[in-house]
Amino acid sequence: MITFCTLFSGSSGNAAYLETDTGAILIDCGMSCKQILDSLMGAGLEPSHLRAVVITHEHSDHIRGVGPMARKLGLTVCATEGTWEGMERTVGAIPAHQRMRINPGESFFLAGMEVASFAIPHDANEPVGYRFFLPRTSIAVATDLGHFAPGVQAAVSGAELVLLESNHDPERLRQNPHYPATLKNRILGKKGHLSNESGAQAAVQLASSGTKHLLLGHLSSENNDPDLAYRTSHAALTSAGAVVGRDVTLQVAGRHQTGYLYRMA
Repeated sequence: MITFCTLFSGSSGNAAYLETDTGAILIDCGMSCKQILDSLMGAGLEPSHLRAVVITHEHSDHIRGVGPMARKLGLTVCATEGTWEGMERTVGAIPAHQRMRINPGESFFLAGMEVASFAIPHDANEPVGYRFFLPRTSIAVATDLGHFAPGVQAAVSGAELVLLESNHDPERLRQNPHYPATLKNRILGKKGHLSNESGAQAAVQLASSGTKHLLLGHLSSENNDPDLAYRTSHAALTSAGAVVGRDVTLQVAGRHQTGYLYRMA
């Protein structure tokens, strides 16, 4: 049995859970150790099954709880050399035997699955996304993307389930009085975050490649809302000829609560 869900997804913190018959991993750990453990227990997931956490990049909303979780549960922490350099101070002391350094584009094995990393266009130090190859299926995480680059598309195409970024509505972002121009330009840039429209275009490409389940994530709390993100991707998929609910499922990951629980035999 394979289980996948998001625990948190948004600008304030991100973490996803993936379990196979031989163990479980976290993809990012961007909330406190207590919040992660409470979320797992609330969803009926067993923290003792965790073996490792794979990190996409060093921004705080992806690594906040990494150090305490790794020390408390003895987890292996997997990240690129650049990410390790960027998060070293934040995560604190982690024993050498619990540290795994990876290179973008390389594959490795964890908890009975092949984990393929791929470079992503984001303003971080050597950031990556991941695709997890399991018996008869694969799952990909593609968030924090300034654009849906050809390399990212190639890396995730055909995955049965994709956690895909749908971060913001560009007009809401531009009109937001609380964001300085520098932050707006960063988010809208080629190494920022996917807008609803860009995410919807990526969703169409993924559905065309054979993806059966789309989970929209990393929504901005100020510049987006779940209904708008859903409607934007739904409209694009429908215009492309896909029937949502038959050809592909479409869900939006909860910002502060466990997202839809996918179970695959």
